[in-house]
This record gives sequence, C-alpha cells and structure tokens, in this order.
Amino acid sequence: MTAARALAAELSKLLSLPATWLTIAGTLAANLLLAVAFAQAALRGTAATRDVVDVGLASIGYAQAGFVVLGVLAACSEYIGGQIRTTLAAMPHRARQLAAKHLATAIVALPAAALTAFCGVALTALVLGDTPATFGPILGVTGYLLLTTLIGVAAGALARRTLVAVAVLLGYFFVAGPLLRDNLDLAKYLPDTAGAAMWFPAGGALTPAQGALVLTAWTAALIAVALAGHHRRDA
Repeated sequence: MTAARALAAELSKLLSLPATWLTIAGTLAANLLLAVAFAQAALRGTAATRDVVDVGLASIGYAQAGFVVLGVLAACSEYIGGQIRTTLAAMPHRARQLAAKHLATAIVALPAAALTAFCGVALTALVLGDTPATFGPILGVTGYLLLTTLIGVAAGALARRTLVAVAVLLGYFFVAGPLLRDNLDLAKYLPDTAGAAMWFPAGGALTPAQGALVLTAWTAALIAVALAGHHRRDA
C-alpha cells in the first residue's frame, strides 16, 4: 500500500471513530466554559491580568488533556478489539502505517487546536469588551496542542492501552511536570514547560521559537521510539 493510500485509510478510520468527534466536541465545550470562568474572574479583578489573550488562553492548561486523549485514542482504538491485525495485514509496512496514523491525527488535530485557541480568546474578548492586541500566542497554542496530540499518539502506540497511556501522560502534564518546573532549573527544557513558552514565556524561560524547537524535538524523538517499537513488536 502506497503512502497516500495508507494516509487515506488512517484518516478514514479516525474520522469514522465516534470517540474522535466526542473528544473534540467535549474539549471545545470545556474550554469555552473555562474561558468564560476566567473572563468573569478578570472582570471581578480576581485574575492576575485582564489581557484578553492571556485570559483567553488560560484554560489551555486544562484543555490540553482533551488533545492528549485524542492522540492516545487514535493510536489505541484498534487494539481494543484486535482490529490492528487486519490493519497490519492490509498495511504490512509497519513504519509507514504508524507514520500515516500520526499524519492523519495531525490533519484532524490542527483545525481542532486552532478552533479551540481562537474561540477561547474570542469569547473572552466578548466578555471583557476588549480586542486582542496580538494573535501570535494563538498560533503558539495551536502548535502546542498539535504537538501534544502527536505525543499522545506516540505514547498510545508504545503502551497499546488507552488508560495506561492517558494516565501516564496526564500524570506528567498535571502532576510531575508542575512539580519539576517549580524545583528544577532544567525543567524549562521539558515538553510541558517548553511548550508553554510557545505562547506564554515566563521570566527565565525559553522564547516562543526556542520552546517550539524543544517541543518539536521531544515529539520527533517519541515518534521515532514509537516507530521503532511498532516495527519490532508483534500485533
């Protein structure tokens, strides 16, 4: 099977999976609700800032969980009922099959990430009655969510179990990552902190371009490990 046909097959499977649409819709809805909550806090003066973009993107730290789940589901859905054997029979070139899955997931995740970031800022602007001064951070968030999704695909391909992969990644992004960030200088080179610098660089952290480069390197490394493991292991 050619690369184009492999991509078309993976994209068709992903788009026909109800969990794909439920995860995207649920993530977008949750992000909008959180954006309203943060905007209301800014109106009351209880937030650290009233900047439309900063407030509108504050919910991304929570919404990223949906993109982690999306990536893991894309990788693990075929292992639940053993459909992976049929897939590998049709696409015996394993590296090509998993690469196509990553690319198909990226095609789906990119517009979802852009919509999530933009809608959060747009809704915040309506609540605060102000307009964004720049849209650069929205592009940074879009890239961050896309790369986070691909990390989810790689982790799912390695774990082959949805709950295991989701638990490990969410445990890192919501527990281990923040702890390391507060106690380790080199934590700025870890995926979550480097990724956050893509839209909200803090003092002493990486620049948006540096953060994007570091997170891209982490993502590429994890995908390479997943491809190697997928090539060597039995279905």
